[in-house]
Amino acid sequence: MGTDVVLSAAQLHDFERQFLAFIQREMKQDLAHDMNHVSRVVRTAKSLCRKEQAIAEVVVPAAYLHDCFSYGKEHPERRESSSIAAGEAVYFLEEISYPVQYLNAIHHAIVAHSFSANVQAQTLEAQIVQDADRLDALGAIGIARCVQVSSSLGRALYEAADPFCGAREPDDDIYTIDHFYRKLYRLSEQMNTPSGREEATRRTQYMRDFLQQLQGEIDGEFVVPSGEHK
Repeated sequence: MGTDVVLSAAQLHDFERQFLAFIQREMKQDLAHDMNHVSRVVRTAKSLCRKEQAIAEVVVPAAYLHDCFSYGKEHPERRESSSIAAGEAVYFLEEISYPVQYLNAIHHAIVAHSFSANVQAQTLEAQIVQDADRLDALGAIGIARCVQVSSSLGRALYEAADPFCGAREPDDDIYTIDHFYRKLYRLSEQMNTPSGREEATRRTQYMRDFLQQLQGEIDGEFVVPSGEHK
């Protein structure tokens, strides 16, 4: 394929099969980054792409391939993961003759998706992939992923004397709940797109409600459903 190629929906769908086969083969899965994570990011990115009227030929492959390479969470070079993934993704796309005019934008979107890389997303398509990936750290899925990863690292759920960081700085190297205050609650403010911010706000509120429920259970308080007597 030459330059200025616009893919039909059917052509992009055919490429998706190859994206999926590649990521299944190359991705080193862990508790936070598995094929379910990729599938969710792809679905969210497609939804944001439609809402924000972005270029699907960039968003879709970048969403599929964004984690084709990743160092472990505790690896000292973790922030380089997205750059390596971007290079491997573009090499693969060249091999399957994906339209070349999209490759630079895909490369940038994959590099910029990573929180640890701290690269500003310069295009709408990169902003969408970044938002989609960060939305997967919020809401019900975000809570589950946070607990999974923290448990695998041997971190306690909360600090007994001050579980919700009322009078201390959060330390998510030790306590799971502290990660909400250290990072997760801040993500909604960092969303790039209007659609991403709206969804992030909704998911963040769900997480705040979860911690409110958790606080009641820690304190030994019982919630009486409406219509019932104590």
